[in-house]
Amino acid sequence: MGARKRLRAEKLKDEKKQIAVAQLNDSKISPRKMRLVADLIRGVEVNKALNILSHNSKFAAVDLAKLLRSAISNWEQKNEGKDLSEEKVVVKSIEVAGGAMLKRIQPAPQGRAHRIRKRSNHVTIIVDGVNS
Repeated sequence: MGARKRLRAEKLKDEKKQIAVAQLNDSKISPRKMRLVADLIRGVEVNKALNILSHNSKFAAVDLAKLLRSAISNWEQKNEGKDLSEEKVVVKSIEVAGGAMLKRIQPAPQGRAHRIRKRSNHVTIIVDGVNS
């Protein structure tokens, strides 16, 4: 491996060390309801985001707070020498994708049937330490 290639590889490794990811799969809340809460914390500093979620009355805020704590823990595992209170760690991105859908039937008038779709979602949070 050449010197430039090695330096580039080390630089990429350092950049990846700043990023931590956490995923929540098959959450039993519809994606639309989860996105309402996820939009509140996108791009916000981590401690402020936890504060926002703890004071939000929506049910989705509980699951997102748990997931954010997991992402913070993953960041701390990657950066053992650094302290979270001294670093500026930000919710870089948060994605809410639709998951599996349970399909149920509800009786309707005159012998008909209406379909009920019980939606679920997958959430991915990426936390990034910003160099300041």
